[in-house]
Amino acid sequence: MRSIFTSIFNWIALQRFGDRLTVSVGTTSRFKAWQVRPASDNHLTIGANSLLSCRISFDREGANVRIGDRTYIGDSHLVAADSLIIGDDVLISWGVTIVDHNSHALDWDQRASDVLDWANGHKNWDHVETRPVKIENKAWIGFNAIILKGIVIGEEAIVAAGSVVTKDVPPHAIVAGNPARIVRMLNDHDR
Repeated sequence: MRSIFTSIFNWIALQRFGDRLTVSVGTTSRFKAWQVRPASDNHLTIGANSLLSCRISFDREGANVRIGDRTYIGDSHLVAADSLIIGDDVLISWGVTIVDHNSHALDWDQRASDVLDWANGHKNWDHVETRPVKIENKAWIGFNAIILKGIVIGEEAIVAAGSVVTKDVPPHAIVAGNPARIVRMLNDHDR
């Protein structure tokens, strides 16, 4: 019964998006379309057999979010102005924030009118740095972690709960802390 209601709510939400969002969802994947906030000309691709309970915010026209097969994302927030790519067999816990941009210009003069611009329904992205985020296959992101712009999380890497990731994480590494640092590498016995 729950899946029928979810299907109906998703259908209603997707109709509301019109041409602002193109969605492709693989077989048996589940997500909550009403938790997606598109801008314009955005693309969301979800592979097969994935379960998503997250919010997805497209902050700028043309942004893309691609999520692989058999991936789980708990009650977290994905924020894209450019591109977020999440691979296959990835586990992302609750409370995680993944963002591919700075949100605001670093120079105060360039961000001084941000609030007034928002009130008028637009944002100037000219001075906001964006860089794609990629989380490779079989990675595990612990609860309340933050993944910042331009980061690559390597295959089978683990990001500990509460970590703030400001640099790339190599494959098979376990990182923890703020900023996240390698605490050890997984070996064959761990895998």
